[in-house]
Amino acid sequence: MSAFSESALEKKLSELSNSQQSVQTLSLWLIHHRKHSKTIVRVWFSELRKAQVPRKLTFLYLANDVIQNSKRKGPEFTDDFAPVIIDAFKHVSSEGEDGCKKQLDRVLSIWQERAVYENDVLEKLTEVLHGEKKAKKRPYEQIKARDEDFASRSSPAEPPQTADLIRALQELENAASSDSALRQRISALPPEVQDSSLLHRVTDKESGERLSRLVEEACMMLADYSGRLAAEIDDRRQLTRLLSLFLQSQRDGLAKNEQKLEVSAGGSVPCLLYSYKPNKNESKYPILDCVIF
Repeated sequence: MSAFSESALEKKLSELSNSQQSVQTLSLWLIHHRKHSKTIVRVWFSELRKAQVPRKLTFLYLANDVIQNSKRKGPEFTDDFAPVIIDAFKHVSSEGEDGCKKQLDRVLSIWQERAVYENDVLEKLTEVLHGEKKAKKRPYEQIKARDEDFASRSSPAEPPQTADLIRALQELENAASSDSALRQRISALPPEVQDSSLLHRVTDKESGERLSRLVEEACMMLADYSGRLAAEIDDRRQLTRLLSLFLQSQRDGLAKNEQKLEVSAGGSVPCLLYSYKPNKNESKYPILDCVIF
Protein backbone atom coordinates (compact mmCIF):
# COMPACT_ATOMS: atom_id res chain seq x y z
CA MET A 1 0.00 0.00 0.00
CA SER A 2 1.08 3.58 -0.60
CA ALA A 3 3.06 5.39 2.12
CA PHE A 4 1.25 7.48 4.70
CA SER A 5 1.38 11.27 4.87
CA GLU A 6 -1.08 13.96 5.87
CA SER A 7 -1.26 15.24 2.32
CA ALA A 8 -1.94 11.73 1.01
CA LEU A 9 -4.70 11.31 3.60
CA GLU A 10 -6.27 14.66 2.73
CA LYS A 11 -6.25 13.69 -0.95
CA LYS A 12 -7.89 10.33 -0.26
CA LEU A 13 -10.53 11.97 1.92
CA SER A 14 -11.26 14.50 -0.81
CA GLU A 15 -11.84 11.60 -3.22
CA LEU A 16 -14.04 9.63 -0.79
CA SER A 17 -17.46 8.83 -2.24
CA ASN A 18 -20.60 7.36 -0.72
CA SER A 19 -20.11 3.95 -2.34
CA GLN A 20 -19.39 0.95 -0.15
CA GLN A 21 -16.26 0.13 -2.14
CA SER A 22 -14.85 3.65 -1.68
CA VAL A 23 -15.48 3.60 2.08
CA GLN A 24 -14.05 0.10 2.57
CA THR A 25 -11.00 0.76 0.40
CA LEU A 26 -10.03 3.87 2.36
CA SER A 27 -10.87 2.13 5.63
CA LEU A 28 -8.43 -0.68 4.85
CA TRP A 29 -5.73 1.87 3.98
CA LEU A 30 -6.27 3.68 7.29
CA ILE A 31 -6.21 0.46 9.30
CA HIS A 32 -3.00 -0.53 7.55
CA HIS A 33 -1.48 2.75 8.79
CA ARG A 34 -3.02 2.50 12.26
CA LYS A 35 0.26 3.54 13.93
CA HIS A 36 -0.67 7.05 12.70
CA SER A 37 -4.15 6.79 14.23
CA LYS A 38 -3.96 10.07 16.19
CA THR A 39 -2.95 12.01 13.07
CA ILE A 40 -5.58 10.21 11.01
CA VAL A 41 -8.39 11.11 13.45
CA ARG A 42 -7.22 14.74 13.65
CA VAL A 43 -7.14 15.14 9.87
CA TRP A 44 -10.41 13.23 9.48
CA PHE A 45 -12.22 15.57 11.89
CA SER A 46 -10.75 18.65 10.23
CA GLU A 47 -11.77 17.49 6.76
CA LEU A 48 -15.22 16.50 8.04
CA ARG A 49 -15.87 20.09 9.10
CA LYS A 50 -14.77 21.38 5.70
CA ALA A 51 -16.64 18.77 3.65
CA GLN A 52 -19.66 19.71 1.58
CA VAL A 53 -23.01 18.93 3.17
CA PRO A 54 -23.83 15.84 1.01
CA ARG A 55 -20.46 14.25 1.93
CA LYS A 56 -20.51 14.70 5.71
CA LEU A 57 -22.45 11.52 6.47
CA THR A 58 -19.95 9.53 4.40
CA PHE A 59 -17.19 10.61 6.79
CA LEU A 60 -19.18 9.03 9.65
CA TYR A 61 -19.61 5.84 7.61
CA LEU A 62 -15.84 5.77 7.16
CA ALA A 63 -15.25 6.24 10.90
CA ASN A 64 -17.75 3.46 11.66
CA ASP A 65 -15.99 1.06 9.28
CA VAL A 66 -12.54 1.89 10.68
CA ILE A 67 -13.61 1.66 14.33
CA GLN A 68 -15.33 -1.70 13.96
CA ASN A 69 -12.86 -3.42 11.65
CA SER A 70 -9.74 -2.21 13.47
CA LYS A 71 -10.77 -3.62 16.86
CA ARG A 72 -9.29 -7.01 15.98
CA LYS A 73 -5.90 -5.43 15.38
CA GLY A 74 -5.88 -3.07 18.36
CA PRO A 75 -7.80 -0.35 20.24
CA GLU A 76 -6.00 2.62 18.65
CA PHE A 77 -8.83 3.92 16.51
CA THR A 78 -11.56 3.20 19.05
CA ASP A 79 -9.65 5.17 21.68
CA ASP A 80 -8.56 8.02 19.40
CA PHE A 81 -12.00 8.58 17.86
CA ALA A 82 -13.67 8.69 21.30
CA PRO A 83 -12.74 12.32 22.16
CA VAL A 84 -14.12 13.69 18.88
CA ILE A 85 -16.93 11.32 17.95
CA ILE A 86 -19.59 13.16 19.98
CA ASP A 87 -18.71 16.50 18.38
CA ALA A 88 -18.65 14.76 14.99
CA PHE A 89 -22.20 13.44 15.55
CA LYS A 90 -23.32 16.92 16.61
CA HIS A 91 -21.76 18.48 13.52
CA VAL A 92 -23.21 15.99 11.03
CA SER A 93 -26.60 15.99 12.78
CA SER A 94 -26.88 19.79 12.61
CA GLU A 95 -25.03 20.53 9.37
CA GLY A 96 -25.80 17.41 7.33
CA GLU A 97 -28.63 16.75 4.93
CA ASP A 98 -32.22 16.28 6.04
CA GLY A 99 -32.83 12.71 7.10
CA CYS A 100 -29.23 12.02 8.12
CA LYS A 101 -30.29 11.60 11.76
CA LYS A 102 -31.97 8.35 10.82
CA GLN A 103 -28.71 7.05 9.38
CA LEU A 104 -26.75 8.24 12.40
CA ASP A 105 -29.27 6.50 14.65
CA ARG A 106 -28.66 3.30 12.70
CA VAL A 107 -24.90 3.59 13.29
CA LEU A 108 -25.52 4.28 16.98
CA SER A 109 -27.80 1.23 17.28
CA ILE A 110 -25.04 -0.99 15.91
CA TRP A 111 -22.55 0.49 18.36
CA GLN A 112 -24.96 -0.13 21.22
CA GLU A 113 -25.60 -3.75 20.26
CA ARG A 114 -21.90 -4.48 19.79
CA ALA A 115 -20.76 -2.42 22.79
CA VAL A 116 -18.30 -0.48 20.63
CA TYR A 117 -18.05 2.25 23.29
CA GLU A 118 -18.77 2.55 26.99
CA ASN A 119 -22.29 3.44 28.09
CA ASP A 120 -21.45 7.06 28.95
CA VAL A 121 -20.32 7.75 25.38
CA LEU A 122 -23.33 5.94 23.90
CA GLU A 123 -25.70 7.89 26.16
CA LYS A 124 -24.17 11.20 25.07
CA LEU A 125 -24.54 10.21 21.42
CA THR A 126 -28.17 9.31 22.10
CA GLU A 127 -28.73 12.75 23.63
CA VAL A 128 -27.17 14.38 20.55
CA LEU A 129 -29.65 12.65 18.25
CA HIS A 130 -32.78 12.67 20.42
CA GLY A 131 -32.35 15.65 22.69
CA GLU A 132 -32.99 13.72 25.89
CA LYS A 133 -32.06 10.45 27.50
CA LYS A 134 -33.93 7.47 26.21
CA ALA A 135 -34.36 4.24 28.07
CA LYS A 136 -30.96 2.65 27.89
CA LYS A 137 -30.84 -0.34 25.60
CA ARG A 138 -28.70 -3.02 27.10
CA PRO A 139 -26.09 -4.20 24.59
CA TYR A 140 -26.13 -7.93 24.17
CA GLU A 141 -22.33 -7.89 24.33
CA GLN A 142 -22.67 -7.09 28.05
CA ILE A 143 -24.03 -10.56 28.68
CA LYS A 144 -21.09 -12.06 30.52
CA ALA A 145 -22.32 -15.56 31.29
CA ARG A 146 -21.24 -18.50 29.20
CA ASP A 147 -23.71 -19.87 26.71
CA GLU A 148 -24.30 -23.06 28.65
CA ASP A 149 -24.93 -21.16 31.88
CA PHE A 150 -27.94 -19.16 30.74
CA ALA A 151 -30.45 -21.48 32.40
CA SER A 152 -28.86 -21.22 35.85
CA ARG A 153 -28.48 -17.44 36.01
CA SER A 154 -30.07 -15.89 39.10
CA SER A 155 -30.88 -12.60 37.29
CA PRO A 156 -31.43 -13.40 33.62
CA ALA A 157 -30.95 -10.72 30.98
CA GLU A 158 -33.93 -9.35 29.12
CA PRO A 159 -34.73 -11.82 26.32
CA PRO A 160 -34.64 -10.59 22.72
CA GLN A 161 -37.82 -9.94 20.79
CA THR A 162 -38.83 -12.27 17.98
CA ALA A 163 -38.38 -9.41 15.49
CA ASP A 164 -34.75 -9.00 16.65
CA LEU A 165 -34.05 -12.67 15.98
CA ILE A 166 -35.68 -12.54 12.56
CA ARG A 167 -33.64 -9.48 11.62
CA ALA A 168 -30.41 -11.10 12.83
CA LEU A 169 -31.13 -14.23 10.79
CA GLN A 170 -31.97 -12.19 7.69
CA GLU A 171 -28.71 -10.25 7.97
CA LEU A 172 -26.80 -13.54 7.89
CA GLU A 173 -28.38 -14.41 4.55
CA ASN A 174 -25.84 -12.07 2.89
CA ALA A 175 -22.91 -13.13 5.06
CA ALA A 176 -19.37 -13.28 3.72
CA SER A 177 -19.29 -17.10 3.73
CA SER A 178 -22.09 -17.15 1.14
CA ASP A 179 -20.38 -14.66 -1.20
CA SER A 180 -19.60 -17.11 -4.00
CA ALA A 181 -18.87 -14.31 -6.47
CA LEU A 182 -16.01 -12.99 -4.33
CA ARG A 183 -14.58 -16.48 -3.82
CA GLN A 184 -14.56 -16.95 -7.58
CA ARG A 185 -12.69 -13.64 -8.00
CA ILE A 186 -10.11 -14.79 -5.45
CA SER A 187 -9.64 -18.16 -7.14
CA ALA A 188 -9.28 -16.41 -10.51
CA LEU A 189 -6.29 -14.35 -9.40
CA PRO A 190 -3.19 -14.93 -11.57
CA PRO A 191 -0.76 -17.57 -10.28
CA GLU A 192 1.97 -14.92 -9.92
CA VAL A 193 -0.14 -13.15 -7.29
CA GLN A 194 -0.48 -16.30 -5.21
CA ASP A 195 2.92 -17.93 -5.68
CA SER A 196 6.10 -15.89 -5.22
CA SER A 197 8.18 -18.61 -6.87
CA LEU A 198 6.69 -17.53 -10.21
CA LEU A 199 8.03 -13.98 -10.01
CA HIS A 200 10.74 -14.93 -12.51
CA ARG A 201 8.06 -14.55 -15.16
CA VAL A 202 8.18 -10.79 -14.65
CA THR A 203 10.69 -9.67 -17.28
CA ASP A 204 10.13 -5.93 -17.69
CA LYS A 205 9.09 -2.83 -15.77
CA GLU A 206 5.62 -2.68 -17.28
CA SER A 207 4.72 -6.23 -16.29
CA GLY A 208 6.23 -5.63 -12.86
CA GLU A 209 4.08 -2.55 -12.29
CA ARG A 210 1.01 -4.39 -13.52
CA LEU A 211 1.71 -7.27 -11.12
CA SER A 212 2.30 -4.81 -8.28
CA ARG A 213 -1.13 -3.28 -8.85
CA LEU A 214 -2.72 -6.73 -8.96
CA VAL A 215 -1.02 -7.73 -5.71
CA GLU A 216 -2.16 -4.53 -3.98
CA GLU A 217 -5.73 -5.01 -5.17
CA ALA A 218 -5.65 -8.67 -4.11
CA CYS A 219 -4.33 -7.75 -0.65
CA MET A 220 -7.12 -5.23 -0.15
CA MET A 221 -9.74 -7.67 -1.42
CA LEU A 222 -8.47 -10.45 0.87
CA ALA A 223 -8.19 -8.11 3.86
CA ASP A 224 -11.76 -6.99 3.29
CA TYR A 225 -12.99 -10.58 2.94
CA SER A 226 -11.09 -11.62 6.07
CA GLY A 227 -12.65 -8.75 8.00
CA ARG A 228 -16.12 -9.67 6.78
CA LEU A 229 -15.59 -13.31 7.79
CA ALA A 230 -14.41 -12.25 11.25
CA ALA A 231 -17.45 -9.99 11.57
CA GLU A 232 -19.71 -12.87 10.50
CA ILE A 233 -18.20 -15.09 13.21
CA ASP A 234 -18.96 -12.38 15.79
CA ASP A 235 -22.51 -12.05 14.46
CA ARG A 236 -23.08 -15.81 14.62
CA ARG A 237 -21.76 -15.97 18.18
CA GLN A 238 -24.06 -13.11 19.16
CA LEU A 239 -27.01 -14.82 17.46
CA THR A 240 -26.23 -18.03 19.38
CA ARG A 241 -26.40 -16.09 22.64
CA LEU A 242 -29.66 -14.42 21.60
CA LEU A 243 -31.22 -17.76 20.68
CA SER A 244 -30.12 -19.23 24.03
CA LEU A 245 -31.71 -16.32 25.86
CA PHE A 246 -34.89 -16.58 23.79
CA LEU A 247 -35.16 -20.35 24.37
CA GLN A 248 -34.67 -19.94 28.11
CA SER A 249 -37.32 -17.20 28.24
CA GLN A 250 -39.78 -19.52 26.49
CA ARG A 251 -39.02 -22.30 28.98
CA ASP A 252 -39.51 -19.90 31.90
CA GLY A 253 -42.79 -18.69 30.43
CA LEU A 254 -44.02 -22.26 29.99
CA ALA A 255 -43.12 -23.11 33.60
CA LYS A 256 -45.02 -20.07 34.90
CA ASN A 257 -48.10 -20.95 32.85
CA GLU A 258 -48.02 -24.51 34.17
CA GLN A 259 -47.88 -23.18 37.73
CA LYS A 260 -50.85 -20.90 37.09
CA LEU A 261 -52.78 -23.83 35.66
CA GLU A 262 -52.11 -25.91 38.76
CA VAL A 263 -53.22 -23.09 41.06
CA SER A 264 -56.44 -22.47 39.12
CA ALA A 265 -57.23 -26.18 39.28
CA GLY A 266 -56.94 -26.30 43.08
CA GLY A 267 -53.40 -27.53 43.19
CA SER A 268 -53.72 -30.31 40.65
CA VAL A 269 -53.76 -30.53 36.90
CA PRO A 270 -57.16 -31.64 35.50
CA CYS A 271 -57.23 -35.32 34.70
CA LEU A 272 -59.22 -36.98 31.98
CA LEU A 273 -61.01 -40.32 32.45
CA TYR A 274 -61.97 -42.09 29.27
CA SER A 275 -64.62 -44.84 28.98
CA TYR A 276 -66.12 -46.66 26.07
CA LYS A 277 -69.73 -47.67 25.51
CA PRO A 278 -71.39 -49.41 22.58
CA ASN A 279 -72.82 -47.33 19.81
CA LYS A 280 -76.40 -48.44 19.10
CA ASN A 281 -76.23 -47.25 15.54
CA GLU A 282 -72.79 -48.55 14.73
CA SER A 283 -71.72 -51.11 17.31
CA LYS A 284 -68.54 -51.45 15.34
CA TYR A 285 -67.45 -48.03 16.53
CA PRO A 286 -67.76 -47.48 20.30
CA ILE A 287 -68.43 -44.02 21.74
CA LEU A 288 -65.63 -42.39 23.75
CA ASP A 289 -66.81 -40.66 26.95
CA CYS A 290 -64.52 -38.09 28.57
CA VAL A 291 -64.95 -37.08 32.22
CA ILE A 292 -62.87 -34.27 33.74
CA PHE A 293 -62.18 -34.41 37.49
